[in-house]
Amino acid sequence: MLNRVFARLRREEFPALDRQPLVYLDYTGAALPSQSQLDFHQALLAGATLGNPHADHAPSRASTALVETARHATLKFLDADPTEYGVCFTANASAAAKLVGEAFRFGPKGVLALTADNHNSINGLREYALRAGAGLHILPLDSELRLTDAESQLSTRGRGPRLLAMPAQSNFSGVRHPLSLVSVAQRLGYTVLLDAAAYVPTSALSLRRVKPEFVVLSFYKIFGFPTGVGALVARRDALRRLERPWFAGGTVDWVSIRHRRYRLRPTLEAFEDGTSNYYGIAALQAGFSFMRRVGIDRLHARVAELTARLLARLAAATHDNGTPLFQIYGPLDVRDRGGTVPFNLLDRRGRVLAYETVEARARAAGVAVRGGCFCNPGSAEAAFRFPSAASLRCFRSTSDFTPRRFARCLGTDHPVGAIRASVGVATSEADIDRAGLVLERIARR
Repeated sequence: MLNRVFARLRREEFPALDRQPLVYLDYTGAALPSQSQLDFHQALLAGATLGNPHADHAPSRASTALVETARHATLKFLDADPTEYGVCFTANASAAAKLVGEAFRFGPKGVLALTADNHNSINGLREYALRAGAGLHILPLDSELRLTDAESQLSTRGRGPRLLAMPAQSNFSGVRHPLSLVSVAQRLGYTVLLDAAAYVPTSALSLRRVKPEFVVLSFYKIFGFPTGVGALVARRDALRRLERPWFAGGTVDWVSIRHRRYRLRPTLEAFEDGTSNYYGIAALQAGFSFMRRVGIDRLHARVAELTARLLARLAAATHDNGTPLFQIYGPLDVRDRGGTVPFNLLDRRGRVLAYETVEARARAAGVAVRGGCFCNPGSAEAAFRFPSAASLRCFRSTSDFTPRRFARCLGTDHPVGAIRASVGVATSEADIDRAGLVLERIARR
C-alpha cells in the first residue's frame, strides 16, 4: 500500500528525478520541493502585490496576513497551543539558535549543557556561555551514538541560569534521542532548546506533550522550499526571560538618538530583526498543505521501511574474501532512528576509502550522497574514535586545515569523514538498490 501511494506521489510531484535520472539521498541536507509547491508560489508571484509588512497600506496588509497565516500553520504543524507558543521567523535554524544564545542570561554560576551529538549551529552557543563564565557540560554518546544515561548525566552544579541544548534527531547518525530528557532537565532547573531541524521532516512533534522553552527548525528541511526561512518557536514566558543585546528595525517601539534610549516591542516582535522574508514565508502555506497530503505518520512509516532496506543491504555486502564492504556508524536497526545512515566504504583489507573519492564516484554515477562530518564534530569524534592527544596536536599544528591534512597528521588508519545517505518522501526502493549497487562497485574497484 505504501509503495503505491509514494510511487504516485513521486510521479506527480517529483518528475525530474526520473527524467534525469537521479538517485537523491541527501534529505537530511535538504528536502526536495514538490511540483505543487512550486506551482503555487509561481501563481503567487504572478498575481499578488505584496509590500513591506511594517507599513499599513494594502500591499503591506496583504503581506502581514500571509505571515500571520504561516505562523498559525507552523504552530498547527507542531501541535502547539498558540496562547503558550509563538513563532519568530528567521533565516534558518542557525539564526534561531543564535537568538537564544545571545540573549540567554549566562553567568558565572550558570551551566550550559550540550550533547556530544549537536550540530555546529548549536555547538556555537558554548561561546556565549564561556564568555559569560558559565560552566560547560557535555552529555556523552555510547557505541551506537546514543546518549549514555543522559538523564543522570545532567549537571546539578551552579545556581545560575541553566540551558540544555539538544537535538531531537541526530543529523549525523539519525538517532532519535529521548524527548523525555526535556522534562527531566526542566525539573532540574534547565531551560531547554530543542533542535528539531532533522526530526520534524519525518516525525510528528507535539508541543502539547513535550514542552521545551525553545524549538528551532528550517523549513527547507521539511519540504524543500523556500530556502532562507527558519523559525524560533518559543514559549511566550521564556521569551520574556531573555535579554536582547541589541535592537534593529522592526524590533522596537521607539529609539532616541539624543537620549540613547530605546524600548523593545513586546515578546515576539522584539526578536524578528528587520523586514521578514515575506515572499518566502508566503510559500510555507503550500509546503504545509503538501505535508498534510502526504501524512506525517505515513511518511514516518515509509522512511523506516526504506532505512531498514538500506541498512540491510549495507550490512550484508562483502568482498569475495568475506570482509565487509561497509562500516556503518550508529544503530544497525531502525529502533529510535530516522532515515539517516552514515558509513564508510572498505577495501578488501578493511581499509577505509577516502570519502571524497567515494562521493565523487557516486556523483559521476548519478547518486547524490554527502561526504564529510556533516557539521557534527561530536558525533564524528565518537564514531571515528579520534585519539584525543593526537587530534588536539593536529588541530593546533596548522592554520590551513583540510580533512586530508588532518588524516596525514594523525598518521593512522582513522577515518576523518564518512558518507551519509538519507531518505525522504520521494525515495523509492529502486533508489536504494541502485545506490547500493553503485557503492558496492566503488568499494570493489
